[in-house]
Amino acid sequence: MFYFELLVAGLVQGAMYAMMALGLTLIYGLLRILHIAHAAVFTLGGYVGVLAANSGLPLAAAAALAVLAAAAAGPVVYGTVYRPLLDKPPYVALIASIGLLIAMEDGFRLLFGPYGLSFAENPWFVSGPDLGGIFLNWVQIALGLSALVAIAGLGLFAVGSRTGVAWRATVDDPEIAMSFGVSPERVRLLAFALASALAGLAGFLVGLLNNLIEPGMGNITSYKGLAIVVLGGLGNVPGTLWASLLLGVAESFGTIYLDRILDRDAIAFFILVVVLMWRPQGLARGR
Repeated sequence: MFYFELLVAGLVQGAMYAMMALGLTLIYGLLRILHIAHAAVFTLGGYVGVLAANSGLPLAAAAALAVLAAAAAGPVVYGTVYRPLLDKPPYVALIASIGLLIAMEDGFRLLFGPYGLSFAENPWFVSGPDLGGIFLNWVQIALGLSALVAIAGLGLFAVGSRTGVAWRATVDDPEIAMSFGVSPERVRLLAFALASALAGLAGFLVGLLNNLIEPGMGNITSYKGLAIVVLGGLGNVPGTLWASLLLGVAESFGTIYLDRILDRDAIAFFILVVVLMWRPQGLARGR
């Protein structure tokens, strides 16, 4: 039962990583940009959510506001930072993204203070249902279910809608997609909105889980997201999902069996180094 509890907790953690890393994968697939500033959008969702909840709104409404704020921020980031740099080498956009992350973190620090904010009322992260000896609090359950619904909805959207087909066509071959009347600009704006919405939701739920929103809360999660994107094969959505779950489970067991050797946050990069030595193309790509 103990091992099963570790497995379930790891899968829940992997679901959070998936929401973060999936957005990074979508943006990389379209623009070949490593969107480091995604961490700041993650943090933005947390701050909007905690401010809304502490103002008296229900948690569901606070979560919706966090998602909307993050979704609105995504196209703004694309339009102001990345669009002017599309004809430049990829490292230029990477440097700009790092600069934006630092600027947004300092902005959060100036606006909300360096020590973070907590939810005024948050019994959800200390209580949960009886699952036959497995303890998961309500926030962990909400995180896992939210990730499942969001990822399934995104998959249905990509496969079953005209916009989703246009999106996939733009990723596969932008020039042919344009010849059929697809607007790459609209696809990019949509991708940033959806990716940022997922990050905002993840930021709100992680803040609720930890009962703390702080300026740099997205850094470690974002770096792990980048490791997951590489592990899954750059731009490979199924690979990203599998790598997210793998990392979550590895961290869950690693905190028990590797705690004297590796810190929890170092496990992702240890796995990354090992996999890249074995399969430089990532786990989900052919040789």
